[in-house]
Amino acid sequence: MRLPRPRGPVSEILTATLAGPPRDLPTAAWRELSTGADACTDEDLHISLHLCYELHYRGFDGVDERWEWQPSLLALRQAAEERFEDALRGLVSVPRQPEPHEVPHALTALVEADDSPSLSKFLAGRATIEQFREFVIHRSIYHQREADPHTWAIPRLSGGPKAALVEIQADEYGGGRVERMHAELFRTTMRELDLDDTYGAYLDVVPAVTLATNNLMSLFGLHRRLRGAILGHLAVFEMTSSLPNRRYGNGLRRLGGNPDATRFYDEHVEADAVHEQIAAHDLCGGFCAQEPRQAAQVLFGAASALALDGRFAAHVLDRWDAGQSSLRAAGSPDSSDRGRSPVGALGA
Repeated sequence: MRLPRPRGPVSEILTATLAGPPRDLPTAAWRELSTGADACTDEDLHISLHLCYELHYRGFDGVDERWEWQPSLLALRQAAEERFEDALRGLVSVPRQPEPHEVPHALTALVEADDSPSLSKFLAGRATIEQFREFVIHRSIYHQREADPHTWAIPRLSGGPKAALVEIQADEYGGGRVERMHAELFRTTMRELDLDDTYGAYLDVVPAVTLATNNLMSLFGLHRRLRGAILGHLAVFEMTSSLPNRRYGNGLRRLGGNPDATRFYDEHVEADAVHEQIAAHDLCGGFCAQEPRQAAQVLFGAASALALDGRFAAHVLDRWDAGQSSLRAAGSPDSSDRGRSPVGALGA
């Protein structure tokens, strides 16, 4: 995957510097990082974070792999993460120290209280094929590495919670069969929609509100201190997945999608109905019984996931309601661009 286009001064410095050998980043990068923009929708911040995180996943073409642990880059990433995490803690509210046995019920209560607009209902009944393709482009940033951010938590757990997480992740990875891996099923959906299924192909056209939902997982997954948050994040993913995926599959069938195109969504309807109980009780409940002081972190991760996904859904639906694309024009400096969807130009 090639380096993304910069979206501001920090990502401009990063992309220019990463093209060369590992060395200290210019001090200007830190000065440019502190702005008054909303840290949950800041284009420069989130493409920069995504760029730093990707070095821990598959990396970029032509970028020296030693950059992954270059001290000044890690320091810049830490400063960006602090802005993002501070914004998240100001955005959501959770009990400071819930009782461990209350956590599964508290997760259910968070999900039931979520009043975000329903993107899945729109896709099921009203979306055009171009809008559905846009939705798939947004989700490709996560689904092409599906399960990977949550897998960071496995070595940080023990006993029953570890076994529960491995059980969930084994299904995500297709039980060891490539053709059943959820990321591979999603690539099939992309091809059936005439989209480019190359890893990271659409990074330049998704806005910060999309990147934030993905950066959240990397933030939680890469920090041991946030191990409870990544478990709470996974739990609400599983608890809010089955019905929306049924709607996505039905919406794509309504638009003429064949069984190959809808298999990814149909697979999640059954699998996530099982995962929901495992994630809430065996994983999060069991983990909090072992580590009671992490209970608040579990709920923080869950509430953050719901909040950012709600912002994403509102962005997409607001744009579509206005007759505009929910994607950025390739190469634009921020997410305020209007006009024709770039999907047609970027589709394979």
